[in-house]
Amino acid sequence: MAAAAKWAEGIFSREGVRFTLGGEPTYVPVHPEGPEWSFSAVGPTKLSYARRMAEKLFASRMAGGAVFFSPGKQYPGEVNPRWALRMIARRDGRKLFRGVSGKKRTEPAQCAVFLDTVLAKLEVTARWLAFSDSRTPPVKAWVLPLDHEGEGWITVNWKLKRAQCVLNKAEGPAGLRLPLNLVPEGLPKRALVAELDTDGRLCIFFPPLLQEPFAELLAAVGEGLRAARIGLYELQGYVPQDTAGIWTAVGLAADPGVLEINVPACTSWHDYDEWITLLTACAESVGLRSWKETPGDYPGGTGGGNHLLWGGPSLDENPFFTRPAWLASILRYWQHHPSLAYLFTGTYVGASSQAPRPDESAKDLFDIEMGYHFVENLPAGDHRGLINETLRHLHTDVTGNAHRSEASFDKFWNVGWPGGMLGLVEFRAVESLPRADWMSAVMLLWTCLAALNLKTPLRESLVAYGGQLHDRYFLPSGLWEDLEEVFADLEGAGCPIPRDIFRAIWEWRFPKVLAYADGEATLDVRRAHESWPLLSETPVEGGSTSRFVDTSMHRLEFSANEAFAKTCDVIVQGRILRLTPSGDGLALAGLRYRRSALYPCLHPGIEPHLPLEVAIVRKGARQVEAGYSMGAGQTEFERTSSLVLSAGSKRCRPIFKGALTHDLRLD
Repeated sequence: MAAAAKWAEGIFSREGVRFTLGGEPTYVPVHPEGPEWSFSAVGPTKLSYARRMAEKLFASRMAGGAVFFSPGKQYPGEVNPRWALRMIARRDGRKLFRGVSGKKRTEPAQCAVFLDTVLAKLEVTARWLAFSDSRTPPVKAWVLPLDHEGEGWITVNWKLKRAQCVLNKAEGPAGLRLPLNLVPEGLPKRALVAELDTDGRLCIFFPPLLQEPFAELLAAVGEGLRAARIGLYELQGYVPQDTAGIWTAVGLAADPGVLEINVPACTSWHDYDEWITLLTACAESVGLRSWKETPGDYPGGTGGGNHLLWGGPSLDENPFFTRPAWLASILRYWQHHPSLAYLFTGTYVGASSQAPRPDESAKDLFDIEMGYHFVENLPAGDHRGLINETLRHLHTDVTGNAHRSEASFDKFWNVGWPGGMLGLVEFRAVESLPRADWMSAVMLLWTCLAALNLKTPLRESLVAYGGQLHDRYFLPSGLWEDLEEVFADLEGAGCPIPRDIFRAIWEWRFPKVLAYADGEATLDVRRAHESWPLLSETPVEGGSTSRFVDTSMHRLEFSANEAFAKTCDVIVQGRILRLTPSGDGLALAGLRYRRSALYPCLHPGIEPHLPLEVAIVRKGARQVEAGYSMGAGQTEFERTSSLVLSAGSKRCRPIFKGALTHDLRLD
């Protein structure tokens, strides 16, 4: 892996390209319980896991830093913003923040010392406004209207009456509950807020500031805590972007069903490898892991993804702004190789997934081709806006959501929202894996392919797969065959990328559920991909509507060698399953079957095909050589001797003429 990384870095160096690698691995408890670990973003235990993990990071690469409880994402239908813990530390190893450690309750007298010390350190002549909290009357809060004009701190008199100094009844930190609507027009509405909560913890909320004044305020707060000997405290509020390039930033965010970690922007694959190894170790030390094992189901990723991000060391040095042909070549290459979309992702694939390919999102291939052709023929210069406007409408899901795409550009140069102008390309068809080195290997593959497309741009037309995309490339053998072509491209260019680690990922991702061997004849049955359709809106409790995904259908791959294909037949549910020679010494068939029938679902009148019964017979004979059955709640076939075949068995019907995949729902 190190040799492959060195090969890629050599190409970037020769071409004068500097770009960063980032990621968003996700983690869940060993025994995930409750909505917060299945579909809800927040819940009673997730924040405590995040705080314990932050403590582990402070003992390693984030030593001498600070962590802030901050407002996170908020989506339609969510009453309050989600939370995020934002950790910052200096890259040079020097202390960024010096507080006091301890768990003793903070007393009001200590708060007075803290407040006075902060005023003295900021050298401002102002007074803290005393606020009350109608939700929890014992809570005390102090508010200091505070802003920075570029050269120094400014404070103003908000001219609020005593009866107006009351926090509103919303949930969240006091700094987000100020009655700013009562502050006279024209006055700055930023403030530093200190709150002594019912647990005896002093919470200090920072207003939005640029990096330099933020660091100055952080130092003043640290001095105030030390002067007052306050060890039980929490920093809250807004953390600015690292415009000076001196911080390392890590985010721990509440996301539906998972704890998401935002990896710092790494300047090399080696740095990314160290981070993903450290984060996974810290997660495991607090009882989290990067995969799930659900009773009655196959092991899998967390369901929250492990999205990979490319960007620049700064916006001025972002290589994707000035090398549009390189970016178009990358997108073409990904379209040519379905294994990059389907092999490393989770169980949700296809048009209704969180990361559909552009050619499965109801986009005309002609329009995608036209967009890539336009981008790769742009003249020299910075074309960030035009690149963004050309690509972001092509890379969406079926509803037009630019975030839900295999290669997402919603954070590239989208001027419609502040977080959209980061110069990032996000690859979302990547799931968390049970080992850190596996996750690191996927980033290595992505990095080497970036180098390959920089060295040898791809200009070939996009491939019109038609039904083959969800037929052949939903099967494990089809995906591995395609990935072998990717390996061949890299090796042909001189990249010594290892295969073994990717084969191990493939084996785990598509577990073997049946293995038959009789002499030289062998048959393997593996789990395969299935595209789960999005259903119509369904009323739910509370008067709103929700859209469900029908997960009732599953797919298996039957893979036989030549000796088996010549001498044996496979019969499923009393029907002959035709095995098609694939050209590489194997005969393949895909099989769709109904595993459940939960409400709501497509075709509710069709019963599940369980127990699923597979018989192996000699060609021309009716005697069962071996019988297998898999019932509800089982993930592997078990040997059985009770199968009886009827005369004149029908054949399983393919999903279209010439398809490898058959569907038991078709008579």
